[in-house]
Amino acid sequence: MKPTLVVLAAGMGSRYGGLKQVDPVGPSGEAILDYSVFDAVRAGFGKVVFIIRRDFEAEFKEKVGRKYEGVVPVDYCYQDINDLPAPYKVPEGRTKPWGTGHATRAARTVVAEPFAVINADDFYGRDAFERLAKFLSEDRAADGKLHFAMVGYRLSLTLSENGSVARGICTVDDSGKLLGVTEMTKLVRAGGTAENREDEANPVKVPLDARVSMNLWGFTPGLFTELEERFPKWLAVNGAKEKSEWYIPFVVDELIKEGKADCEVLPTESSWFGVTYREDKPFVMAEIAKLVDAGEYPRSLFSA
Repeated sequence: MKPTLVVLAAGMGSRYGGLKQVDPVGPSGEAILDYSVFDAVRAGFGKVVFIIRRDFEAEFKEKVGRKYEGVVPVDYCYQDINDLPAPYKVPEGRTKPWGTGHATRAARTVVAEPFAVINADDFYGRDAFERLAKFLSEDRAADGKLHFAMVGYRLSLTLSENGSVARGICTVDDSGKLLGVTEMTKLVRAGGTAENREDEANPVKVPLDARVSMNLWGFTPGLFTELEERFPKWLAVNGAKEKSEWYIPFVVDELIKEGKADCEVLPTESSWFGVTYREDKPFVMAEIAKLVDAGEYPRSLFSA
């Protein structure tokens, strides 16, 4: 059974100022997520599921979904703020959905095979998808645990030359399993190392070869059972908070600590890059142009 690619594309990108998921960055008008789909298909993924919002459904399907006709089966799910388990309701005044855990949960009715979860506006690279496809296609021990994976990027390949970045620094055991992720919000390059400068007076040094999480995960359908069980419990504590969000790493961390799952860190030497602000777009376009010139990608993806 071929794995499925689940693309989290429900965010409008408020800091970016527009629907950045469909903004062209490739030489023939491709969006970043087009490269992810292209890499996933050639790595062996058999279906793509886009998590979107209904308010931009028509634009998304026209500008993105139609490109894949005849290339790979495509399905759509919708992250809806009102998609809550009974008896919970949206608190008065809340306008935003509930985070990446909530978004992934939206795929529970259409995904019944191993699957990857990615951000629509991040470029992950060919090697990352090949490693994840291999993991998701292999048999795992029937030991009662859920067996997940996360692609780990070298920190040095995810830093910005234009300022600090937030990254999740992975702690990995000797067998390559994830023990935990430490969020650091002000990482900068500092000579032959990196520093987290949340506390300017006492910066924390971090090796440039540390592995970081960029939200590229591999799951089995058993995750949906856990999401359904845990979401009401999370809402009971956090649902009334105006800006609370339920993230995938929270769930994975809980499952690991409870001994219900393990998560293999798949190291990649791919370079990651993404678009957070409009000022990031020229850099992304230049990097993709380099890859096209090097023959890594055709000048036109999905062309006849």
